[in-house]
Amino acid sequence: MSNTYEMMYILRPDLSEDQVGESVTKYQNFLVERGAENLEIQDKGKRRLAYPVGKYLDGIYVQVNYEADGSQIAPLERMMRLSEDAIRYLTIKLKKRAIIAAQNAQAQPIAEADD
Repeated sequence: MSNTYEMMYILRPDLSEDQVGESVTKYQNFLVERGAENLEIQDKGKRRLAYPVGKYLDGIYVQVNYEADGSQIAPLERMMRLSEDAIRYLTIKLKKRAIIAAQNAQAQPIAEADD
């Protein structure tokens, strides 16, 4: 059975665009090789962290949404823990209601208020 997952990870802020691309591609390929489907990757860019992580005050945020059986989460998070590029990561399993609400929010245009 396939579930929908959302993973947010934060890369070191001192990485070049090429290094960020390499990391994103590495994690994307890892998921695809292990059967993840419908990958949607969003580079959220560099942002200030809520609190310092090690010596870092900023980080490059990347969000990945995908469908899979869940067997790839532990190996992927282990890979990130051992990597020097990823400073934080979190994977959550999305509930069906949250998925439907997100799809409905994307489908409905935002109404503009009349002045």
